[in-house]
Amino acid sequence: MNKETRYGIGLAILTALLFAANLFWGSVHIPATAVWDILCGHETDKASWSFIIWENRLPQAVTALLCGAALSVAGLLLQTAFRNPLAGPSILGIDSGASLGVAIVLLLWGGSLTAGSFSLGGFLLVICAALTGALFITGLLLFFSTLLRNNVMLLITGIMISYLTSSAISLLNYMATDEGVHSYIIWGMGNFSGVSADRLPAFATSLLIGLGGAFCLTKPLNALLLGDRYAENLGISIRRTRTLLLCTTGLLTAVCTAFCGPIAFVGLSVPHLARLLTGTANHRSLLPGTLFTGASLTLLCNLISTLPGESGLIPLNVITPVLGAPVIIYVILQQKR
Repeated sequence: MNKETRYGIGLAILTALLFAANLFWGSVHIPATAVWDILCGHETDKASWSFIIWENRLPQAVTALLCGAALSVAGLLLQTAFRNPLAGPSILGIDSGASLGVAIVLLLWGGSLTAGSFSLGGFLLVICAALTGALFITGLLLFFSTLLRNNVMLLITGIMISYLTSSAISLLNYMATDEGVHSYIIWGMGNFSGVSADRLPAFATSLLIGLGGAFCLTKPLNALLLGDRYAENLGISIRRTRTLLLCTTGLLTAVCTAFCGPIAFVGLSVPHLARLLTGTANHRSLLPGTLFTGASLTLLCNLISTLPGESGLIPLNVITPVLGAPVIIYVILQQKR
């Protein structure tokens, strides 16, 4: 058994253990025997415990697992395509587009949309706004990708789009009410608890389609490691690959940001951590390694967020930079050496 296989099995086992820990540990203390009985379909003394497991902890654990896997894979795709170690899902402005959509809804419209007899509000409106904003920026990037053949120029264009959306969000914050600003800040902290059991199938299906598309790009990604000219000699269409890559990363980032808010550092740091663990650049091994590493990290973050117990939860975007920033600093130091 080679090193890559050993690490792959180890990461899969770690992911399974952390997933189980998310079911057995939470802000409300439930005995382990009661949790096991609930998962096995048996009745317990308290009906509220069954509700917490099935309607809160299980959907939250699945959301954390899928979101971590999706953002990490999206980061790996972008770092390979742009040959930039500091590329991530946020670098092209896709999550900024989602944030702008939510800012318009919460800061400009007050959290509700009414047109005649039609009215939409609450979490569903936030999801629709975030998806619309993220997909709009993805479409804009696809348009620019047909005009720009150079990956570096496309990357810079994405950064400029991100700056423009951030400026618009700052303006909306300046003009908004205190209540609207507070709601937007809470959404921006990120959390995995917004995906309820009835929303989970749509969320999971969207991300599984995106992850499936990412695995279909394994061969082109390996060819891109050798340079665009070599990839073209192997019969890889650079423009088509870039379009598919943008569609895949756009879908993964848009869905995660819409349902969970902007999750910082996961897409940027996890691919580097996976490379350090697996010791390979071959995407046949690196892609699954990145997927399991990202899932493990977000499950760990979700577990840490419940440490205060019944007194409250730690915001997700307080935890992810603490775990992700040291990885990026290490990569920068290695690049210097």
